[in-house]
Amino acid sequence: MSAKQHAPATLRNREPIAAVLARELPESGMVLEIAAGTGEHAVFFAEAFPALAWQPTDPSPEALASIAAYREDYPGTNLAAPLLLDAAEPDSWPVEQADAIVCINMVHISPWEATLGLFRGAARLLGNSGGPLILYGPYIEQGIETAPSNLDFDASLKARDPSWGLREAEALDALAAQNGLARSARYALPANNIILIYR
Repeated sequence: MSAKQHAPATLRNREPIAAVLARELPESGMVLEIAAGTGEHAVFFAEAFPALAWQPTDPSPEALASIAAYREDYPGTNLAAPLLLDAAEPDSWPVEQADAIVCINMVHISPWEATLGLFRGAARLLGNSGGPLILYGPYIEQGIETAPSNLDFDASLKARDPSWGLREAEALDALAAQNGLARSARYALPANNIILIYR
């Protein structure tokens, strides 16, 4: 039985995300993917951006096994073996430097401590390089009506774990500022998701 896991949303969102990544990622260097999940995004993006080294990470052993299984079938050489990384523990990340950091659908499906660690770790790894921290997912934004489907999703997340739930984009902006980062772009994507870029 294969260790590969499948996230149905990946097939729907990978191309819109890749279109934004093409605008925001550096031309070369190493991209650190936090909470890479099944690994399907990692394989797709590594193939889409062959000049970049793609480093997937996740805190889940099952996810790491799935990423490794997908990587076995990947013909390229720019997709690194997955590493165990807990965003909530930024001082123990197994990577010391990155040219960009990508985090897809983690912020709302994890305790707030993971997001605190994500920004702290990103500030340390990106340093003064100007490299982006790229966040994708559903967020609540002041002055913008939240889609009913996102409100339902938020309620279902909180029912599964009270520490989960959709975050306010403005709270992320404040957290970024505390870590020497600032939002540089916002992109609206399908299915009421957005991408936020911090540098």
